[in-house]
Amino acid sequence: MTVLAPNGTDFIFNGPEKAPVVVLIHGLGLNKDCWQWMIPDLKDSYRVLSYDLYGHGGSSDPVTGPNLSLFSKQLSDLLDYCKIQRAVIIGFSLGGMIARRFAQDAPDKSQALVILHSPHKRSDAAQLAILKRVDQARTMGPESTVEAALERWFTDPFRHANPDLMTTVRQWVTANRREVYHTIYKVLATGIDEIVKPSPALICPTLVITGDQDFGNGPEMTFAIAAEIPGAKSLVLPNLRHMALAEAPHAVNKPVRTFMDSLNLLN
Repeated sequence: MTVLAPNGTDFIFNGPEKAPVVVLIHGLGLNKDCWQWMIPDLKDSYRVLSYDLYGHGGSSDPVTGPNLSLFSKQLSDLLDYCKIQRAVIIGFSLGGMIARRFAQDAPDKSQALVILHSPHKRSDAAQLAILKRVDQARTMGPESTVEAALERWFTDPFRHANPDLMTTVRQWVTANRREVYHTIYKVLATGIDEIVKPSPALICPTLVITGDQDFGNGPEMTFAIAAEIPGAKSLVLPNLRHMALAEAPHAVNKPVRTFMDSLNLLN
């Protein structure tokens, strides 16, 4: 059963009440249900907090123009409400950007980071392409961008073999409100400058993962993110695109769980 926090955040816990906390931050256009493939591999030993970003799922719309700092504050306020002092933060795509912003804003609350399929500085051509998609979403709504997104997110054989899953993800994206969606899409497009070359540098243990076919958030970005965080580890998953967490959960969950267990939070 989900709960609504005073700041308008829809959230849910899974796992033992007294266990170390891990927070899951979803990506643009999705919602906390996208973690259904990871939670089963964490909730036996960890207290898993998943929630909807502002403007997504059951959470309220942003009260101001959205940016990474607003989403960072959303998480900080949620942790305060839940009386959580420290947590491992796992962020996917836009969620990975928010996780990095949060680790800058609240290093004392950031026990470790796992950054999944998240961007770093883009080429001029890639930046122009994403800005065009933002404008498309602004004028035509999320439904105008979702089919191309599904092609970027899943490998062709998997997409064709799993029409029901494609329908589910499509419904998640198209459920977003047109007047809000494009403003958050713009954060994904333009928020990079808030988090590249962080100063002071992030200090928490970090794992950065992507797929070798994630054309918008590929290996070079993963290596660049890891290079800016002392001691960070990077991993590139073969033959997977953006939503590897749904296409091949074990390929994502196994290294994530190994990394988390290595932190010795369970002792």
